Amino acid sequence: MRIVLFILLITSFIPTHIAGQNGKKYSREEYVQLFKNLAIRQMEKSGVPASIIIAQGMLESDNGNSTLAIKANNHFGIKCHKSWSGSTIFHDDDKKSECFRVYRDVANSFSDHSDFLRSSKRYAFLFDLKPTDYKGWAKGLKKAGYATNPKYADMLVKIIEENNLYLLDQGVDIKAVSPTRLQGSDTYLVDIYKNHPELVRNGVLYIVVKAGDSVESLAKELEMMPWQIYKYNDLPRDTKLVPGDEVYIKPKKRQAAKGFPVHICESGETMHKISQTNAIKLRLLYKRNGMEPGQEPEAGQEIFLRGWKPGLKHGWF
Repeated sequence: MRIVLFILLITSFIPTHIAGQNGKKYSREEYVQLFKNLAIRQMEKSGVPASIIIAQGMLESDNGNSTLAIKANNHFGIKCHKSWSGSTIFHDDDKKSECFRVYRDVANSFSDHSDFLRSSKRYAFLFDLKPTDYKGWAKGLKKAGYATNPKYADMLVKIIEENNLYLLDQGVDIKAVSPTRLQGSDTYLVDIYKNHPELVRNGVLYIVVKAGDSVESLAKELEMMPWQIYKYNDLPRDTKLVPGDEVYIKPKKRQAAKGFPVHICESGETMHKISQTNAIKLRLLYKRNGMEPGQEPEAGQEIFLRGWKPGLKHGWF
């Protein structure tokens, strides 16, 4: 099976470079045949519908004929962001001479597209849709701001229906869990405490603060010591809890759950918030990203939640 997949991927990569060299332009039919298997594989791995992947690739890369696709293997128009350490190319888009990512091959472009959607909160709701709901995905991508064209959703749907791409979504065994189940809206698990239901994120138990709660009152109710709450949540000793705060009652993990390798920061997000949202120890989150304690990320910056920031020298910690 691995040999077959390897051969399939190799045959997908080579034509991209030949097109640039010989000046040949690919048709939509050729694009589908070349990359549909990559899209199905990404659907299995990430949950992004294969029809959406192919339609976005066709639209964003002009069926693999765009400058970014030929010179950078970038089929989805994904820009550099602050922490991108790979090769880059500058290209006019919404603004003049914007920075875009360069990929080693087309497979990396497809994989990064899936990771990009899964790791950003603004797209998380899409993964709660049925995987065959390509119209919902198209509308959701536009709503979440993937593209500025007001007709973007209609364009994707038209491409999918004209090329029967919805057939690619049928019968695919998706192995990924929706990001909302692991990051945002966690499922109620157990109510062993009278006042505070117990929830789980990334395998770590936590509760949600209610009006009138304090570190001392929670410690008493949960039969914990106050210092444990401060430590498990990376909080200073003078912290005042407010309703809605999420308080871990067990130590956070060293890394995020599988399927969440990278987080793309939104304006105003802090490292502590990212640490709490993903149930990762704050000091280890700083180390993974080569940042100093107290340093905060910029909007659009990638924060690595599992592996290390590319190019960062590291050791065990």
